[in-house]
Amino acid sequence: MKSRILSVLALLFASVFHAYSQEKVTLSGIITNKSNTETLFGVSIYIPEAKVGTTTNSYGFYSTTLPKGTYTIVISYVGYDRLEESITLTENTKKNFGMTESSKTLDEVLITTNTMQADIRKPEMSTNKLSIATVKKMPAVLGEVDVLKSIFQLPGVTNAQEGASGFNVRGGSVDGNLVLLDEAVVYNTSHLFGFFSVFNADVIKDLKLYKGGIPANFGGRISSVLDIYQKEGNNQEFHVNGGIGLVSSRLLVEGPIVKDRSSFVVAGRGSYAHLLLKLADEPNSAYFYDLNTKFNYRFNDKNNVFVSGYFGNDDLNLNNSFINTYGNKLLNLRWNHIFSDKIFSNASAIYSDYDYQIKIKTIGLDWKAEVKNYNFKYDFKHYVSNNLTLDYGINSIYYAFNPGTIRPFGASSPINPDQLAKKYAFENAAYISAGQRLSDKLSLNYGLRYSNFQRVGAQEVYTYANNQPVIYNKEFHIYEEADPTGTISYKKNKKIANFGNLEPRVALAYSLNNDNSIKVSYNRMSQYVHLISNTASATPLDIWAPSDQYLKPEILDQLALGYFHNFKDDKYSLEAETFYKKVKNKADYIDGADLLGIDAVERVLLNGEGRAYGLEMMLKKNTGRLTGWGSYTLSKAQQRTPGRNADEPGINNGEWYRANYDKLHNLSVTGAYSLSPKWSLGAIFTFQTGKAATFPDGKYLYQGVTVASYGARNENSLSAYHRLDVSATYTPKPNKRKGWQGEWNFSFYNLYNRNNAASYSFRQNEDTGRNETRRISIFGIVPSVAYNVKF
Repeated sequence: MKSRILSVLALLFASVFHAYSQEKVTLSGIITNKSNTETLFGVSIYIPEAKVGTTTNSYGFYSTTLPKGTYTIVISYVGYDRLEESITLTENTKKNFGMTESSKTLDEVLITTNTMQADIRKPEMSTNKLSIATVKKMPAVLGEVDVLKSIFQLPGVTNAQEGASGFNVRGGSVDGNLVLLDEAVVYNTSHLFGFFSVFNADVIKDLKLYKGGIPANFGGRISSVLDIYQKEGNNQEFHVNGGIGLVSSRLLVEGPIVKDRSSFVVAGRGSYAHLLLKLADEPNSAYFYDLNTKFNYRFNDKNNVFVSGYFGNDDLNLNNSFINTYGNKLLNLRWNHIFSDKIFSNASAIYSDYDYQIKIKTIGLDWKAEVKNYNFKYDFKHYVSNNLTLDYGINSIYYAFNPGTIRPFGASSPINPDQLAKKYAFENAAYISAGQRLSDKLSLNYGLRYSNFQRVGAQEVYTYANNQPVIYNKEFHIYEEADPTGTISYKKNKKIANFGNLEPRVALAYSLNNDNSIKVSYNRMSQYVHLISNTASATPLDIWAPSDQYLKPEILDQLALGYFHNFKDDKYSLEAETFYKKVKNKADYIDGADLLGIDAVERVLLNGEGRAYGLEMMLKKNTGRLTGWGSYTLSKAQQRTPGRNADEPGINNGEWYRANYDKLHNLSVTGAYSLSPKWSLGAIFTFQTGKAATFPDGKYLYQGVTVASYGARNENSLSAYHRLDVSATYTPKPNKRKGWQGEWNFSFYNLYNRNNAASYSFRQNEDTGRNETRRISIFGIVPSVAYNVKF
C-alpha cells in the first residue's frame, strides 16, 4: 500500500512538474481593420488547441500566454470575415492582424455572421455593446441613423420624453448617466429637442452601454456609463462620405497624413431648417451644428498619440421672445504606451465644457450657466496570465461651475446684472480590478474604487439657523426657503466640504453548458455632481451643482441576477435580468421650487432616498434576412423624502411616490430586413407607460381668483407613449467598392401620426367657464428622404 501511494504521488508530482516546466511565451499585438488600420475593440481571439481565448481592449491590443508550440489562431469580429492562421511560438512574439470587412454580393443576401449572440462565459452583465454596423441597420430617420436612439431600444433604457434631452436607465435620472466621447464627458446629448443626438454615426467606431456590473475604472455617476469612441481615420488612402437630407446634411473626410503612421478624420454636420423658415417669413427657428475631429500619430510599435475634439451648438429662437442656446466643447490628448507584451497603458488629458443660455423677453432676462472640467487619467491593463488580468489606474478632475451670469434682455428690462456664486471642486479616484477564470465554468470580475470629492473656494458660503437652508412653516404646512444668517468666506482652493467613498464591484458568471449561463453582479457607486432641473417650473433651467455640506453625494447599491441562453445554433439569443437598486441622498425639490436666479440651490432641496427594481428580457434573432431584437422591461422607480424630525411631514407626507422617470412597461421591437442586394428595410416599434405627472384634483377661490389644488405628487400619468418608425434604403450599385457609391434613404418617423403627450395644460374656458385639459404634443408624422454618398 505504501509503495502504491508513493507511486501515485510520484506520478502526480511528475505531471505537475511537467506542466510548470513547460516554458511559456507571450503572443501579443494589435488587431485592425485591414483597409484603413482602424483598431478594433472587443475582437475575439481563440486558440482551440489550448482552449484559451481573449479579446482586444479599447485600443485593439491583445495578449495571451501559451507553452511553446504550434497553434491555430482563430479571430472573429462582428461585420468582419473570420480569420484563421497557424503560428509557431518559440519566444515572445508580437503579431498584428488586419481583418477584412464582410462584403455583400448579389447572390449572398443572407446575413450569416452571428453578430449579437449572448456572451455566455464572460462575467459581464447588464452591458450592451453595439457595433456601428448594427446601428446602421436600424431605421434611419431623417436620413441618418442615430447612435443614441439605438440604445433606447435596449431593455432598461427609456427616453426622457419627446422634446427632452437625455435618457433614463433602470429608473435613474438623466444626470446619473456618464456619457463619454473619446473619454471626455458629454453633459448634454441632444440636438433639436432630442430629435437628433450629438453623435454623428459617420464618425463613431463603437459604443458600449453599462447598466450594471460597472467596472471599477468608471465612476462619478450612479445610473449608467455610455462609452463611445470615434474613428481614428484611414492612414492608407483618402475617403469622403456624407449625406444630404431635408433637415440636415453631413460630411466626413479622412485620410493619411503620413501613410502607415499618421491619419486624420474631420466630420461636420448642420441643420438648415431655420433658413427655410426665414424664407417663409416664419419668426421661429431652430438649428444645430457639430464638428468632430481626430488626429493620431504612431511613433513606433509601442507609442501612439491621439488628439480628438468635438464642438457643437444648438439655437432655438421663438419670435425673439424666447431664445435658448446650449453646446458642448470637448478636447482630449491621449498617449498609448505598451510597456511590455503584457502591460498596456493609456494616459489622457481631457477638457470638457458645457454652456447653457436662455433669454426671456417677457421678464427681460438673459441668463447663462456653464460647467467646465479638466481631467487627467492614467489607466493600465496587465495581462498576468490567461486566467488573470488586472486593470488599475488613477483619475483626477477639477470642476468650475458657473450657476448663472444674469444680464438684462431688452431696452425696458427690470433685471439688474448679477453673478451667482461660482463653485469649484476636485474629484480624485484610484482603482484596481481583476478578471479571473477560476475554471472552465466559473469566471469572476472583482475590484475596488476609492473616490474623494472636495468642494473648494474661492466662494462666499451662506450660513443658516440650525444649519437648515430649508425650514418648515407649521402654520401653512409648507416648506420654505430659509433666510441666510451670514456668510463664511473661503479663499481659493480652501476646503469647504470633503467626501470619500469606497466603491466595491463584483460580477460572476457560471456556465451551465456551452449555451446557458447564470450571472450575478453587485456594484456601489458615488455621484458628486448633480443636474438641478425643475421641469415643472415656468422657466425650466439646466444647472449643474457640486455636492457640499447641504447637497450630499448620491450613493448607489445595485444587485443584478441574469440568465443567458443561445439556441438554434446561436441563431437566437435570450437574455433575462432582474435588478434592485437603492440610492441614498436623493435630492428632492420642495413644492413650488423656482430655480430662476437662485443663488443657493440648497434652499429648495431636501435629501431623501430612491429605489428601483425590475425585470428585463431581450430576445434576439442573429442571422438570416431578418435580424433584430425585441426587448421588454417591467420596472418601478420610486423616491421618498421623510421629514427631518417628528414635526415635519417631508415631501408627499414622507411616503414613497413615483419618480419622474418611472415607466412600468417598456416594449421595443427592432428589425432589419434584407429584401434584396439593393433594398434593405428597417422598423422600430416603441411602447412605454406614460410619464409620471401631478394633475389638479380640485380648485378654490382666493380673493376672487380661481386657484387649482393638487393631490399627491406624481400620482397621475401622461397617456401611454407609442410610435412606429420605418425606413427603406436603396443602393443602386451594391457591389461597387471604389469611386462614387450612393444610396437613397426614405423614412417615416411616427408612421401612424400618434400625438404623444409631452405634457398636459389645464385651464378654464373663458366662454363656458368649464375646466379643460389640453394635450401638448411635439411631433406627429415626419416623412423624410436623404441621399448618402461615399467615395
